[in-house]
Amino acid sequence: MTRTALHDHTIVLIGLMGAGKTTVGRRLAAAMDRPFADADHEIERAAGRSVSEIFEDFGEAAFRDGERRVIARLLDQPPMVLALGGGAFVDPDTRTLIANKAISIWLQADVETLATRVARRDTRPLLRDGNPVEILERLLETRQPAYAEADIHIDASAGTHQATADAIIAALKDRETQK
Repeated sequence: MTRTALHDHTIVLIGLMGAGKTTVGRRLAAAMDRPFADADHEIERAAGRSVSEIFEDFGEAAFRDGERRVIARLLDQPPMVLALGGGAFVDPDTRTLIANKAISIWLQADVETLATRVARRDTRPLLRDGNPVEILERLLETRQPAYAEADIHIDASAGTHQATADAIIAALKDRETQK
């Protein structure tokens, strides 16, 4: 991409687990020649324990509090591509921070695709106690109003991770020309 105002903003990827935020984010960061960060990884590094352990030991509310602080710190750094955990954007304070300091992109995918993708790993604390499809449907229903506030919506259900990254770049360029 050529140098534009987009280079002055962090690009934040949001969406349900399995949407491809981390994998697509790495490809997007490489294409945009900027650093990549995964909020969950940064939280684990700061806490010295896994997301699953934080949920088990302290509960979701404590996890979300730490998540909000880590995201605020990351948004104060030079522009990057930042992948958020699936529930982060639901927090109103986090959404406000992102709206003021970044461009948010919702990676959308149908629940069946997400369930197939997340079945490959057992690292999702919210999926451990029930049917993944039903849990993902409930999560989407509750999170969709917040996700809908994202600046850009991208279909990430079909095609390769590279195709999704390319679609994001095209949407960012289109957004830039409309300003």
